[in-house]
Amino acid sequence: MSHLNYNHLYYFWMVCKQGSVTKAAEALFLTPQTVTGQIKALEDRLDGKLTKRNGRSVEPTELGQLVFKYADRMFGLSYEMLDIVNYSQHSNILFDVGVADALSKRLVSKILLTTVPSDNSIHLRCFESTHEMLLEQLAQHKLDMILSDCPVDSGQSPGLFSKKLGESCMSFFCSGNVDNASFPAILEQRKLLIPGSRTAMGRKVLEWFDRQGIQPNILGEFDDVALMKAFARYHPDVIFLAPTLYMNEVGDDISLQMIGHIEELKEEYYVIFAERMIQHPAVKNVCDANFNTLFN
Repeated sequence: MSHLNYNHLYYFWMVCKQGSVTKAAEALFLTPQTVTGQIKALEDRLDGKLTKRNGRSVEPTELGQLVFKYADRMFGLSYEMLDIVNYSQHSNILFDVGVADALSKRLVSKILLTTVPSDNSIHLRCFESTHEMLLEQLAQHKLDMILSDCPVDSGQSPGLFSKKLGESCMSFFCSGNVDNASFPAILEQRKLLIPGSRTAMGRKVLEWFDRQGIQPNILGEFDDVALMKAFARYHPDVIFLAPTLYMNEVGDDISLQMIGHIEELKEEYYVIFAERMIQHPAVKNVCDANFNTLFN
């Protein structure tokens, strides 16, 4: 058997990962026609059809699934090799971390401090986005680790693992004066700021409102808790939902009043990483750290 063109195989692998020729072409900085032509050359080489149309997307044929399985292992190992070379040859280890935008930035910063070795030999790069977008980037080897508010479903994302770092109950706060005795009825009387419905906590609080029979008077939804805090600072009459730990976090620059504590609402913190990153020193530091003091 003559030598296999690994560029052709890589283009086919990218099409399967992206789900379409167009998306793969964008990721590869090529034209769709070029990608299609390269896959056709691979099909001629293997003497069989590798892809088929399914609506607007592309999926592998039975032969394509077999080829993709081996290609996925091959290119996964190649990324792992590059990571290991990066760890061993660079004085400052490059470490790309994705952070779910719903999480408290001060808590995240304290978690990230555990990734920094005593000699500061690390180059930390942080990116914010939604949980779903960060998982996609992690699966594409564009990130080394994620900090998020929900775990990964290993059945939906094989090769990815998550570990719970801690949790905090949620409370309603206000920077003005409110009669606590009227809680939770006051949530229908005052304007509210809550986490965005795209976030895990946003969905949980909407379900909690339904269970309590509360018709919330929502002024704004925020994916970013730091932006919610800044908004609340200039609108003292609004009530906002945040981790109970927030009382300690922002007490230095906002005079907060806790309106009500919701024990059943909990914001959870997870670290998510690919199997190949288990031995990364920064990932190990986070997984091995005890955050009980931080979350208590």
